Amino acid sequence: MKKASLVMIVGSALLMGLFVFPLWNIELGAPQYPEPLGINIYINGLQGQSEFDIQNIDGLNHYIGMKTLPKPEDMWEFSVFPLVIGGMVSLGVLFGVLGYFDKISYHWFFGWFILMTILGVLGMYDFNAWLLDYGTNLDPKAIMKLVNPDGTPMSYKPPLLGHQKMLNFDAYSYPRLGAYFMFLGMCLTLIAGYLGWKYKKASNLYYST
Repeated sequence: MKKASLVMIVGSALLMGLFVFPLWNIELGAPQYPEPLGINIYINGLQGQSEFDIQNIDGLNHYIGMKTLPKPEDMWEFSVFPLVIGGMVSLGVLFGVLGYFDKISYHWFFGWFILMTILGVLGMYDFNAWLLDYGTNLDPKAIMKLVNPDGTPMSYKPPLLGHQKMLNFDAYSYPRLGAYFMFLGMCLTLIAGYLGWKYKKASNLYYST
């Protein structure tokens, strides 16, 4: 169980990478921009891929009626997400330490993984809802009002994942290093649960003989 517990501690601690590296990136490329415009999304705010990308994207969005990109104080998520991740790291490390001293079973490792998976799915749902609102809730007084062939207002929602063509822009949305740290950490906690189960099974077999 000690090996499983150490893996659990390392796995949950890897989520700390989210405080250092971006979770996601949205990039906009067009012929008139030799260097694509990009936004790095952290759990506590947004940052331009290059120095003036935020200002340039807000300038473009103004013409089609999109809201300016939110500052940390404009979205509750940027205050809550760091608390959630910090709490999950602390909980995972605690479970690992308790497991190391045989105070809890491997079931708690699986429980942590399930809870983190649920939180991750809810986070992605919230992110997609923000993109939908950002790309469809347009100012009716915008300078440019573009419509689809059927007459409905055009949506400028970036893709949640992958590539999408928006007018003459190519929008790309992909995870970044922080997301890979989180994914690796969650995989390790799942492995920790498996190792704990394997240890328990071997122990039961030993005592039954």
